[in-house]
Amino acid sequence: MIPLPTDEELTPEHSELLGKVPALNIFRMLAGTRRALLPFLQLGRTVLSSSLDARRREIAVLRVARATDAGYEWAQHERLARSAGVSEREIDAISTEEPVSSLDEEANLLCRVADEVSRNVRLSDDALQQMLDRYGPREATEVILLVSYYNMVSRFLESTRVPLEDEPADIEVLLSTQ
Repeated sequence: MIPLPTDEELTPEHSELLGKVPALNIFRMLAGTRRALLPFLQLGRTVLSSSLDARRREIAVLRVARATDAGYEWAQHERLARSAGVSEREIDAISTEEPVSSLDEEANLLCRVADEVSRNVRLSDDALQQMLDRYGPREATEVILLVSYYNMVSRFLESTRVPLEDEPADIEVLLSTQ
């Protein structure tokens, strides 16, 4: 495990940035890099401000977490999904079904996209066409970017072994970023 940087190891700029975001260990781990924290936060804000509403976004992110076996990402986004109106039955389906098929047509498609991008890197022609038919080019691209971004996040979390916080952080503020 890479240890989380202590307050003493942080630059003043990183300490200031950490004071403006939820107290999440992923942000602290990123603060241990020279230049990644601010661009990561900026990209995250951009990805979260897509045209997808929070509920649909969290369905896709949860499936990425499941497909990549990213426990930290799952724990944080399970809370966000509940806050965004994703039901326990839907969360259970996202967590257990291979492939997800018991949700509504749109949620099943979002989970398929998350699975294919996470596991195969490239979205199948069929899934891409379904995305284009449902959302059009701009929103389809935004969904693919969202799924790709959270694949990067899950790989960072799992490879650095970022631990879950001892106390839950107030992350619901992230829902208002859309």
